[in-house]
Amino acid sequence: MKKNMGSADRIIRFIVAAIIAILYFTGTISGTLGIVLLVLAGVFVLTSFISFCPLYAPFGISTCPAKKE
Repeated sequence: MKKNMGSADRIIRFIVAAIIAILYFTGTISGTLGIVLLVLAGVFVLTSFISFCPLYAPFGISTCPAKKE
């Protein structure tokens, strides 16, 4: 997998995931919506760590800075 996420994108995803997790575990969001958002937060954390977003690939989107050769 070729990296397609820049550092700003990774940081934003991690922050959003942390906010969702905090809201879920404090009981602010619950039920089906809470579980769906918690799964989404898990996906955000996973894609942040591997620097690859599967949804970016089909559209050719890349927030990763171009490497100079």
